Parts: sequence; structure tokens; C-alpha cells
Amino acid sequence: MVRQGNEIRIGRDISLRAGATRRQFLTWSALVGALAFTPELAGTTAHAQSVVTPDYPFRLGVASGDPLHDSVVLWTRLATDPFAPLGGMTPGVVPVQWQIAADDKFGRIVAQGIELATEFDGWSIHVDVRGLEPAREYFYRFLVGPHASPVGRTKTAPAVGQPLSRLDFAWASCQKWEDGFFGAYGDLAASNLDVVFFLGDYIYEYAIKDEGARQGEPRTESAARETMVLSDYRDRYAMYKADENLAAAHASAPFVSTFDDHEVDNNWASQISQDNDDPKQFLLRRADAFKAWWENTPVRANLKPVGPDMKVYRRFSFGDLVDFSVLDTRQYRSDQAHGDGEHAQDAETADPSRTITGAAQEQWILDGFASPSRWNFLAHQTVIADLARGQGNDRKVGMDPWSGYEASRHRILDGARDRGTKNVASIVGDIHRTIVSELRRDYQDQVSPMQGVEIATTSIASGKDGADVDSAGAAIADGSPHVKYGNARRGYLRSTLTPNEWRSEVRVLDAVSSPGKPVRTAMTVTVPEGRPEIQLG
Repeated sequence: MVRQGNEIRIGRDISLRAGATRRQFLTWSALVGALAFTPELAGTTAHAQSVVTPDYPFRLGVASGDPLHDSVVLWTRLATDPFAPLGGMTPGVVPVQWQIAADDKFGRIVAQGIELATEFDGWSIHVDVRGLEPAREYFYRFLVGPHASPVGRTKTAPAVGQPLSRLDFAWASCQKWEDGFFGAYGDLAASNLDVVFFLGDYIYEYAIKDEGARQGEPRTESAARETMVLSDYRDRYAMYKADENLAAAHASAPFVSTFDDHEVDNNWASQISQDNDDPKQFLLRRADAFKAWWENTPVRANLKPVGPDMKVYRRFSFGDLVDFSVLDTRQYRSDQAHGDGEHAQDAETADPSRTITGAAQEQWILDGFASPSRWNFLAHQTVIADLARGQGNDRKVGMDPWSGYEASRHRILDGARDRGTKNVASIVGDIHRTIVSELRRDYQDQVSPMQGVEIATTSIASGKDGADVDSAGAAIADGSPHVKYGNARRGYLRSTLTPNEWRSEVRVLDAVSSPGKPVRTAMTVTVPEGRPEIQLG
């Protein structure tokens, strides 16, 4: 056993991260001594088996995320009963061994170590594994006593600037548990993807009635009320993560995640809640919601919130092919114009002092347009394009998306144009329907040039079964000539990106109200490199 910097190493490549205070050090010392006499944790070869006994702690699955060329985050959260208070866990500290290998049989383990799962962080683990090879597939697992977690697959990104001929990725959002089953994730899990983007509304905060698609299914006691405090949010994530299709998706590929509104409160804006609660009280709620999001998301430890603040906008590069700028359009935005809802655009929606990103993030987005990568994607919460209903004096748009923040849209798209950035694309969620749109600075100016393409994915389950065409979709198509395709079934988007084109499949289910329904491709959308054109087929 040796100490290196702020790590204690036991045997080969097994590390414990030490605390700072004397009391913490004594606790760590006791644990180190105990671990030295725990064969199933101290050895370099694992013999544990995934026997599902009542004390099996990996019922929330495993995940990886935020891939870099030499690093990926490994995640799990311990729970012996996802529907019980505290996930069935006894308050205290649990040593968790992690392993990452070059093969799914763990014949060649390339890194391993020990982290402590504590009640303070909801028994979650975030391991930032460094020193990995770029563009490489790996497999990982966690061990607690005699128990082994499911095996997860992950993949590092290619080195920045490295030639890349293809990237297979998907994006998803909006998975309201009570509205339907997560069958789309079973299809996603079988797709052998390089990376998955989750763009918001992982949970919904509303009280859940015992009715609808999941009537009679197990649920937490707190499900009957709206989430307001940390324990409620933790319970809600545990209930969602107990879904086997969601767990399979997380184990299949690294996720890059951001949040939208329902992880906290519907349509919140900065310090303002939907119901205009006392901002001080709402910030306390936001702090708890952010803490639970971080605990349940495969992101790095340095994203851990400080009270009600959490910086989650960040950028991921995949070789010389593409940059993804992952945004936060909730935490820094101005309040919605006209009290939210739908309204005609006017001086208030065009006010240059109003913002959906905040000034610092806006400049960061603009700086990203200088990237030499062939494609430049914005991965974020809701549509930049106007989804207008009605025409002339009857034309109205949503105040919550970018259509209610016109000056923000102008500054971003003008910045891309001024920098000569080509192949600008926007991938979003939020609206519970697939929408393929032209990206334009203005949507009432007929000479405003097309600057890119935006594809909004439908929901995983939110909005129940949906339809290929519904009344809202027909109204959007009538009022928005820049919208080239729409579908209101549930599902997700699956894409292949090459130097020559961006090709996307609209994957949908005809029903999510019952499990086991097949997934089909409703439409294929192709955007050629160098030309912001939408080709459907």
C-alpha cells in the first residue's frame, strides 16, 4: 500500500481518494485496513457473480459518459430496493471496486480502483478514468462484496484533429414515466452507438397518479407528490432508472447529458419558478434538484453543483469530424415573455437585453464556431426555429423556446455567419414530436437565408402514444413553411455522420401504452456537407 498525492493505492492500480480532514483521514485509514483483509475487493482478479439476492446493490444499473480521447466517466448508484426510502440502503459508507477492460470477459483489465459510495451523494459513484486510448471500445463493471454489476460498454472519443470517417450517435429526451414504456431505449441499446446525447426531461416532477400505462407498477411513496426536496428527487430518479430498457441503453454506450425544465420545475427560468415562488425558496429547491441530477448522471465530479449553481455547458470533439456544444438554456435565461405560453412576436420577444443562454455562455458558443471541425452541432433543450401556428395577425409562437428570445437567435446565427462557419446543425428535444426545420435568422423575412438544419427528436414516452400526424402538427405545418417534416409518435433519433453527409433515422413506436411494441423508421433525413439542404426519403 502506497500513498501518491491525494490517492491511496492498494496492490496494483486500486486507488482510494483521500479526504482532507483528520477525522476523514482516520475513517479512510480504517477502511484501508479493512480492505486489505477483504479478498473480493483487494485482489486484481474478480470472482464475484451477479446473483440477484435481496441485498444486490446494482438495481439502478451502470452508465458511462462525457467521453474524451483519453478518458470516460463510469457511473453507478447503489440501491437494493429502488422503491424504498434511501433505495433500501443503510446509512454509511460502501467501498465499490470498479474495473475497465479491453474485452467483455475482463481478460485484460486496463484500469481498476476503489471508490467510496456515501449517503451524502446518494451512494453514487463517478469515476473519471484517465490514460485510455482514443477511439477505443472498453467494457466496465463494479463490485461490492460478492456482487457484480451488469457489464457496460463504453467508447472514448478520437483525438482532436484525428481523421474520422464516421460517427454513429443518437439523441433522446422527455421520458415521462407514467405516460408509457421506454421501448425506444431497447432499440437504441441494440444500435452499437459511439455516443448518445440526452437533452432534457429525464424525470418529471409532477405527482404521479396510479393510472394510465403503468397503473399498478411499483413506485416510491414520494411518487404521489410533486418533487420538492432532495429525497423526493432521488426517489424519482431511482424509480425511472429501475426501467430495464433505460438501464440497457445506459449500459450500451457513453451518454452526454444536459437538463431542461422538468428535472427541477416546469418551464422554470433562472430564479423564477412556474408558480412564481419566493426566489429564495425556489433556489433551495433548485439546489436539491441539481444535486440529484448530478448524483444520477454519468458526468464528471467537477460538475457537482455548488448550492443552486451548476455549470453544465461544455464541448465535445470527435476527431476532425464534429464538435458538439452542449448547452444550458434554463439557468441563465430571462423570464419568458408575456407570461409564457404562445403569443405573437413583438418588441418584447425581440428585446436585445433578453437572453436564453446568458452572456458568458453565448460568447462561449460563438467562440466554438471557430473550430476547424467539419461539422458544428448545438446539442440543447428546445427548438431554435419558430414553430408558428396561424398566419398574419393570427400567427403565434411559443415563448419558452428560442422563438421567444429572438435576439439570442440573431446573435448566435449571425456569429456563425460572420465566422464563415459551415455545416451548422441543431439537435434538440422538448416538444414531444419530431420536427425537421430550416435554421434561419428570421422566419417572417422571406429573404432570410437558410444557415443550417435543426432536428428535434420526439419524446421517449411523454405525451402518451401520439400519432404520425396530429392537429398540432398540422397547424405547425400550415403556419411554418420552413418545417419540412413532422411526426408525433414516440421514439428517438439515430444518426450517422460522415465527412460527406449527416443521415438520420426517425425511429418511432406506434404505441408506448403497452410494452414490447416494435420500433420502425418513419423517415430518413439526409443533410449534405457544405449545403444546408433537407433531403427526405
